[in-house]
Amino acid sequence: MGQIHASVTLVNPLDVELARRLIIDPEEIRSINVSALVDTGSLFMVINENIQQYLQLPVTGHQRVELANGKVLEGPVVGPLLVRCMGVMAHCGAIVMPDDSEPLLGAIPLEEMNLVIDVNRLELIHSTKLQRI
Repeated sequence: MGQIHASVTLVNPLDVELARRLIIDPEEIRSINVSALVDTGSLFMVINENIQQYLQLPVTGHQRVELANGKVLEGPVVGPLLVRCMGVMAHCGAIVMPDDSEPLLGAIPLEEMNLVIDVNRLELIHSTKLQRI
């Protein structure tokens, strides 16, 4: 099966709340558009240090993870993070990987957004568009 990438917008929801309270201007809400590898083998959203440096999400812990190549790393867990993709959104945490590692859209945010992989067309779709048989 080929790789599937999705265009996602990552937002610091704490900034959204500050803007809602008129503490900061809406233009000050930190958000970034990225292409993320859709990876159902990963449970979590994965971002890199560059994205984290921009969004400035609070660190809530650390997590040991095994990469696809078998290498084990420990990275900070940050959140909350607002993920927008295909007109839907999820609130989740994210694991931060080194440098400019490729962002991953894992199973938990996919499930929350009700998005699935259409294996026939190799694309991400809303699960409500699946044909039932």
